[in-house]
Amino acid sequence: MVKIFFLFFFLFSLTYGDDFSAKLVDVNSTSDKLDMKIKSLLEKSVYAKNKAYIKIIFSPESDFMTKGRVDAVKVVETLKENGLLSLYFKKPQELILNFKTSDNPLFFVKIMGDTLRNIGYYRYVTREAKLDENGFTWSISLRAEYATDPQVLQTQLAKSGSAIIDVTMDSPTEWTFNVDMHEGFLNVASLVSYENIELKRSLYAYWLDVSQVKELSIQSSRRNSWYPYITYFDASLHLLKVIKKDEKTRHIDLEIPEGAEYIKISDIYTLKNIKNFLLLAPKGTR
Repeated sequence: MVKIFFLFFFLFSLTYGDDFSAKLVDVNSTSDKLDMKIKSLLEKSVYAKNKAYIKIIFSPESDFMTKGRVDAVKVVETLKENGLLSLYFKKPQELILNFKTSDNPLFFVKIMGDTLRNIGYYRYVTREAKLDENGFTWSISLRAEYATDPQVLQTQLAKSGSAIIDVTMDSPTEWTFNVDMHEGFLNVASLVSYENIELKRSLYAYWLDVSQVKELSIQSSRRNSWYPYITYFDASLHLLKVIKKDEKTRHIDLEIPEGAEYIKISDIYTLKNIKNFLLLAPKGTR
């Protein structure tokens, strides 16, 4: 009977051993990845003191994995919600944010710049912009009372079809965000044929999606002193065409260039020249 049992066990091992081992490795790998990420975000003493509690709040571990990687944003949010990680500083500090991507640098900086503005970051300084074999990194610094909340940043990036795929805390005042922009797009209004749009006074240049229209007429309010500065870009934000008029303009008719995805409308001198509004009348369908 014992011989029969061992023979059966031996045959089971030969048949299913590899699959079982692979699954065991996967489980351990998942556990290790998650544990390493948690440790990287906490002080050693905090982790050691709360190890049992951490095990509970991060169960099941599969809930914190996505596409074979740790959902770092969810990990940070869970630690924060359970009082294990604070993003606040005792006093205002210099906060350094590093943004990394493997995608188009121009497109990336535009999306990140818009995203930062949407979460209230207006005054920051570019520390470094580096492109190498590992991708593109854009580093900025600003004065802040707390570190950037990854969940808030993620929510805004999602509006442009982008996502944070990793978060690293280099120190309490320096964070690195790895961003996937493969499906990214500018979160701007799309012009549709014969649907007029009124652009109100703004501190920033107007960006619009012109991929669906052939022509565009722009009427400037009489209160404006508008000197048109119009730029066209393709889907990757490569420059296609620039139009400048060094004379006060009330009306201009434009033909959208082939391949143009976006248009930027500004003023040669200052946006303060647009005191009231610009009325856009798109025509034709592409």
